[in-house]
Amino acid sequence: MLLLRTSTLWLLLAFLAQLVCLSSGARDKGRGVSQSAAAQSAAPAAGRAQRSGAKSGGATRGKFPIKDGMQCTWTAKDVGDRVKLSVKCENPRARVEGGETDLSCEYYAKPQTCPGFQSDPKAFWKQVGRALKRLQRKVCRDERALVKAGMCKRAPRDAHFKLDMFSSVVSAQSGEDGRADHRKTAEEYCSSSWASLCSFFLSMVQSEDC
Repeated sequence: MLLLRTSTLWLLLAFLAQLVCLSSGARDKGRGVSQSAAAQSAAPAAGRAQRSGAKSGGATRGKFPIKDGMQCTWTAKDVGDRVKLSVKCENPRARVEGGETDLSCEYYAKPQTCPGFQSDPKAFWKQVGRALKRLQRKVCRDERALVKAGMCKRAPRDAHFKLDMFSSVVSAQSGEDGRADHRKTAEEYCSSSWASLCSFFLSMVQSEDC
């Protein structure tokens, strides 16, 4: 009788120990599944955040002409929470014939506030390039003329690129024709021996530096 009681007690203890082990294993497995699911859900989120931050990163660029002979290029680059749009133009013909030879400026915007930019940045930059071309003589001159992508018509105002007037620089020169005119005028009003000196003074008087 005593042996039966002892055996029953040992069997009961063994059964209880097995229940404890099974319960502990189930909890560990549950924690492992939860951690795995959390890691899997966090990975795509991190990827989306990384892609979103890189949409305007790197060097985005293009080119466009202005009707007066200027050939322009533009480059977009992240600067803090804004994007800087740098524009540089040059007219080699004006270096010979006279006129504006170089033009440069910077535009700033926060395109990330435009939903279209977030969904399709490639199309956004194509539209920015077309918008710059439409501005023509207003490029780097008119701060009221915003550079707008068509997909961002309903976006906040700061989604459009605005000219920083302090960055606008225009260079010009008289060219070879201007110097020829000075020489011709000098020969008409001065004797041939004094023509060179007269031409020099005429160029000084008509120079923008005087």
